[in-house]
Amino acid sequence: MEKLWQTRINCIIISAALLLHCLISCRAKAVLHHSAERKGAWKLLLNNTGVVGVQMVLTHWNTVILLDRSGSGRSGYQLRHRLNGTRCKGTRDDLSDPTCYVHSVEYSISNNTIRRLNLMSDTFSSSGSILSDGRIIEAGGFGDASTRIHYFGPCKSGDSCDWTLGKKHLSAKRWYASSQILPDDRIIVVGGRGSFTYEFIPKLSTNGNVFHLSFLQQTNYGNEDGKNLYPIVHLSVDGKLFLFANRDSILFNYKQNRVVKKFPRIPGIGSRSYPSTGSSVILPLDQKDGFRKVEVMICGGAASGANAAARQGTFLTGLNSCGRMVITGNNHKWKMENMPGPRLMNDMVLLPTGHVLIINGAKRGCAGWRNAAGPAFEPYLYNPKKTLGRRFTVLKSTKIARMFHSSAILVPDGSVLVAGSNPNNQYTFRNASHPTELRLQAFIPDYMGKEYNHQRPYNVSIDINGKEGVAYGNKFLVRFLLESKPSKYLAFSAYAPPFTTHSLSMNQRMLKLRSTRIISDAKGWWNATVEAPPSANVAPSGFYLLSVVNEGIPSISEWIKFIQPAST
Repeated sequence: MEKLWQTRINCIIISAALLLHCLISCRAKAVLHHSAERKGAWKLLLNNTGVVGVQMVLTHWNTVILLDRSGSGRSGYQLRHRLNGTRCKGTRDDLSDPTCYVHSVEYSISNNTIRRLNLMSDTFSSSGSILSDGRIIEAGGFGDASTRIHYFGPCKSGDSCDWTLGKKHLSAKRWYASSQILPDDRIIVVGGRGSFTYEFIPKLSTNGNVFHLSFLQQTNYGNEDGKNLYPIVHLSVDGKLFLFANRDSILFNYKQNRVVKKFPRIPGIGSRSYPSTGSSVILPLDQKDGFRKVEVMICGGAASGANAAARQGTFLTGLNSCGRMVITGNNHKWKMENMPGPRLMNDMVLLPTGHVLIINGAKRGCAGWRNAAGPAFEPYLYNPKKTLGRRFTVLKSTKIARMFHSSAILVPDGSVLVAGSNPNNQYTFRNASHPTELRLQAFIPDYMGKEYNHQRPYNVSIDINGKEGVAYGNKFLVRFLLESKPSKYLAFSAYAPPFTTHSLSMNQRMLKLRSTRIISDAKGWWNATVEAPPSANVAPSGFYLLSVVNEGIPSISEWIKFIQPAST
């Protein structure tokens, strides 16, 4: 009898163990399955924007400006009048006249509609920035436009804005140049094809100073179309510039026209600058360390000899490496790691979570007309805080190839607009490996899913006491609604929207701001006192997208403006 009871007890113990194992295993599988599905989603917004999104920029009216090259021929929208005022009648001559067609449009995020704009010249392969008053400045371009400056704004609302041509011109031709907004609200324009110089906007005169920059000459390989065009430019927190071209980089004092520091060459064979075309970001700057640490990240690029090989019909596999380097302090070393696959002509977008989205591009070849193959359909998500080897996640694929001349930008709801792609010299929709692409998509990151709504901050508002903006170092109030008590991981991010083209997100910047106090004043409502950045070196004056991020789930962003303190 005793043995029978012991046998029964043993059976119960074994059964319980098996049941527990099953529950743990099933739960683990469910967690793995859920994790595997956290890859984001794609949404088609428009079948035809009318123009290729060669360049894109977000305005503080929550609209997006798209620019195309007029040399591609007829766009999707015809104009009634040329710039000289004569009528476009649709004759054979008109069909070949680029001034009879729209080459820039404004996309309304809220209405999902397009408004036609008038662009005065060919802004192909130009640069751009956003001034503190919200004006967009586009500098340079192709042919006659290489010395022209276009302005979008200022105006009372986005509906009344259009492009205007500046009266003063650039002092040197700027085709494939880069721009960066400076702490004094000027813009520095660096480089360009055949231009080993830099200059500033706004121009005091058309014959304003042009300054020679030997670094651009040293990194130029003439037999490979430069490999240092569209140099990477980042503003460091000491007001100096990080400049990267080809494989080399320097810290540059533009006020003294002096190289302060030469950084180590990034490891590996191949180039990262146009036409090899990798991409770069400054990783989010953090108020926890007083914004003292600045770390640059560069990903992708083309193999050595890719340009010459592509002209012969051979597309060499691109680079799969990324390099990170702290450019502040005195210890500088590139820390290398590999993406899940090779990539070039990729865009790097900073998300409100502090993660980096790597999207668009190709796996083989280099930039240029029909010089690449193997579209990179899968975006990568990069978490800079994770340990080496666990930082990359492969996200959901798109079915649309985004090759040469594609672009991507973050918008206030946390999604990423993706546009462009035309690796053909003209608008080509048939008999091409990769036809001209006029569709506009949104990539929807996983954090926008409904399953995270209970963690998401809602109804964010910013109280600045009726002032124009928040002065550096001052505090401001952020009010938001949350279903439960904020987590200890509550964060506030401020994002400077870029002017993006050719895999460069010029002026893109994200700051993690400090909250000095968080209190509840009603059911679910919270008031947070947040501290503005300390100076224009850390955050140049202008409009930023402010996000409240709770446990990695961001709110819809609201606009805030950081300004210089009023003079006394």
